[in-house]
Amino acid sequence: MTQNIEIRSTTKADIPLILSFIKELALYEKLLDEVVATKESLEKFLFNDKPYAKVVIAYLEGKPVGFALYFNNFSTFLGRPGIYLEDLYVRSEARGCGIGKKLLSYLAHIAFTSGFGRLEWWVLDWNQDALDFYKRLGAVPMDEWTVQRVSGMDLEKLAKTYIV
Repeated sequence: MTQNIEIRSTTKADIPLILSFIKELALYEKLLDEVVATKESLEKFLFNDKPYAKVVIAYLEGKPVGFALYFNNFSTFLGRPGIYLEDLYVRSEARGCGIGKKLLSYLAHIAFTSGFGRLEWWVLDWNQDALDFYKRLGAVPMDEWTVQRVSGMDLEKLAKTYIV
């Protein structure tokens, strides 16, 4: 039996669902204590005149089972924009039903039809199921790159060194 999978864009009414998916993902990644996102912050940054990111929700037989949060980036080498997938999550009961592939193919379709150069994302190195899944879809790990991040107090300290 073929299951009905649908991908839908979100509205402000979906903010509680988006936040619940974020928390479920963080719990899965053992990072729940790092989630400080609120309904108010999601509304402010995702649903304004110039949203910083977009969210789509995957439905299986009409029930929400996964989400993807993404935004545009830009490759100076390609001279074209791309899509950066910040988060992709599928609830455990819906894994293996094609939800993750459907979400990624949706984003790939946006990138391809828009003339973008790439679709990229990070994955935790311990998440072998995800690594195997992405490899099956043709994703190539960028092993020669190391992610760098400045946040929290270090971000504040660095920002204060800028003199206007």
